[in-house]
Parts: sequence; structure tokens; C-alpha cells
Amino acid sequence: MSKLTRRNVFAQAWPIILGQTLVPLAGLVDATVIGRTGDAAMLAGVALGVTTVNLIFWTFGFLRMGVTGLTAQALGAGNGEELRALLLRALLLGLGLGATLLLLSPAIVPLALELMHVPATAAEAAHSFTRARFLGAPAALGFYVLNGWLLGLGRTRLALVCQVAFNGINIILDILLVGGFRLGPWGAGIGTSIAEWIALASGLWAARHVLGQGWWRVDRHTLFAPGAFRRLLSVNTDIMIRTVALLLLFTWFARAGARLGTVPLAANHVLMQFVSISAFVLDGFAFTAEARVGAAIGAGSREGVLRAARLTGEFSLAAGLLFAAAIAASGSWLITLITRDPAVQAQAVAMLPYCALVPLLGMPSWLLDGIFIGATRGPALRNAAVVALALYLATDALLRGQGEAGVWTALLASYLYRAAALGVALPRLVRNVGSAQSFDRSG
Repeated sequence: MSKLTRRNVFAQAWPIILGQTLVPLAGLVDATVIGRTGDAAMLAGVALGVTTVNLIFWTFGFLRMGVTGLTAQALGAGNGEELRALLLRALLLGLGLGATLLLLSPAIVPLALELMHVPATAAEAAHSFTRARFLGAPAALGFYVLNGWLLGLGRTRLALVCQVAFNGINIILDILLVGGFRLGPWGAGIGTSIAEWIALASGLWAARHVLGQGWWRVDRHTLFAPGAFRRLLSVNTDIMIRTVALLLLFTWFARAGARLGTVPLAANHVLMQFVSISAFVLDGFAFTAEARVGAAIGAGSREGVLRAARLTGEFSLAAGLLFAAAIAASGSWLITLITRDPAVQAQAVAMLPYCALVPLLGMPSWLLDGIFIGATRGPALRNAAVVALALYLATDALLRGQGEAGVWTALLASYLYRAAALGVALPRLVRNVGSAQSFDRSG
């Protein structure tokens, strides 16, 4: 394995960064086309719908994260047959889970929104958006798998093509269905669902491009090997618990805004677009860390793990500082572009300093996530997320009397809690590189 350089890191990261930038950009377009109607209730409804869908769909985000780490380790170990079998195993799992979500959606959607305590004024918009989004559930979960597999291989340019297909179509349909045909929240939801099916098709095309014709032909015994399935499920179970804990954290944040009223909820949704953009861009370096750390572990290289962590960390710190400064400098202007509601604008501007701190304080936890995902250290990821959730809830309760300032302070603290918990586990991860007891390199 050749020595990793800053040039290698950037070459692998920039397609991810560009592709990841499009993900929150689609959400920003959602917020803008709805927000410029001047209807705070409609914007609040879509905000809760987005939070609900993210909570449910991203519960299965282990299909992306677990597959990336396992793929990178198989690549580092030179196990080509496992690369093919792993993709098919995970696709069967992802499409099956997505189809189940779609079938159960008539029961899931009302229950989920009831638990979110949607304000009466925003209920119709939230239900309309969420029902439409569930039509894309099988495609969304299938695409998680394909995206994670491509990232694990380091085929970031192909992953970029798939992201462009998804987000480009999503943005076009958003503008057409919401801005043109005035279909409101339902139009925003159905446009995203259509884009997800197109993304799944583009991901299958990318898999064929990498593996060649007949890429799905794998020996049945290899495909259904009990040990391989156990490892896939074990890694994914820990990551699923971690993901659920973090989703509950952000759902509680949205619910905290709803508790304060429609205007704070809508304002927080606007500000979270800035958070999403910075997080998704910084994830470009975290995803690079996943692939590079996973490959180094597959090859049994402790030096490779340390170098990947250090170089991706340098880029992450620089990007975090840049985004913090950009949000502080241009956030007020962007807020006025996103929403016309004066009350929402004023509330968002008041909370802007807290929002600007997120990229800087969140960066260490995002990077450490990438390192531990690449290492497939599910228990550490799970424990850190659960600890962060518990401490966040305690902090939010203590600061409840501080209103919106308390809501945002608790969110900022949650990033520090998670980074600290993962940081404590990092030395052990490094010590155990190459240990058969800690890492199953057999695939």
C-alpha cells in the first residue's frame, strides 16, 4: 500500500465534498421554495416532515457506514470475491428493509408525526410531505448500500456521479413541482422520492462499471456464508444503535424548537440548512478517513491508520474554521434569501452566532466517526452516541429556562460530549491494529 499524501487525501475527498454539498443544497432549495411563500406554518410542517423522515430512514444509515468500513477492509486485504459478495448481501438487506418501510408507512407516518407533537397549523404540510417521501424508501436504503460500497473502494468520482444524479434531479423537481406547479409540501416530497429511484439506478450502473457484466453472479455459499452475514449484522447493529441515538438527539432538538412555537421551529430549520451544508462538506474528509483507515486496517498497518487520521484531521480543522467564519459573515444575508417571514428572520439572526460555532465544535466528532466507522469499531461508536445523547438531554433540561439560547447551547455541547467519548477510545483502536482479536480480517 503506497504512502498516503495530502494530495491523495484531497484527490479522494473533493468528489465526496462536491457530492455532499448537493445533499443539503437540495434541502436548502426545499426550505427556500417553501419559505418564500411567506407561510411559516408550511415551512414548519416541512421541517418536521424532514426531521421525521431523516429519523426513520437514517436509522438504517448503517447500510452506508457499515458497508464502507467492511468494503475498505476487504480491499486492503486483497479479497476481491468478498467485495462482490458484500455488495449483494447488503443490497438484499437494504432493499428488503426499504420495502418493509413502504408497506408499513400508512401506520408509521401518523404515529411518528404524533410523537413529534406537530403544531395543529403545520400538521397538514407535515403529513403530506412525509407520506410522499416514503414512496422512495426502498430506493433510499438501496442507495445507501451502493454509495457506501463505492466510498469504501475509494471510487469517489463514481459516487459523485450518483450524487449528482440524485440531487440534481431532486432540485429540478423541487423547483418544478413546488415553484412551478404549486404542489407545496407533497410536491417537495414526491420530487425527492423520484430522485431516489433515479439514484438507485445510477448506483447499479456504477456497480456494473466497477465489476463488469454479470457483477451479481456470486457463488451461493460465499454469498450466504454464515460468518460473513454475522459480521455484517454485528457491525450494523452497533452502528444502528449509534445512529438511532444521534437521530433522537437531533429530533429532540427539533422538538425543543417546536416546544417554543412555530417561529422558533421554522427559524431553527433555516439555520440547520447551514449546519447541514458544513457537516456534509466536512464529511468529505471523514468519508476519506473511513476508506483510508479501513484499508490500512485490512492491510494491518498501524502507521497507515495514524497517517490517515492525521492528514484528514488537518483538512477537517481548516474546513471547520472556514465554515464557521463563512456562516458568521454571510448568514444574515442568506437568511433573508431563504424566508420572507420577518419574525422567522429575526429569530434566525438572533441564533446565528450559535449556529456558526457548529462546524468548529462539531468537526472533531465527525472526523472521529469516520475513523471508527472505517475501523468497524461499532461498540465504541454506539457507546459514544449513547453517552452524548444522555448528556445532551441532561444539558437541555438544565438550560430549558434559557429559551432558544439554551436549546442551541445544549446542541453545541452534544458535539463535545461525542468527541470526548470517541477520543478516549482512540488509543485502544490504534494499539489493536493488526490484532486478530480486535479485527476480523478474514472478510
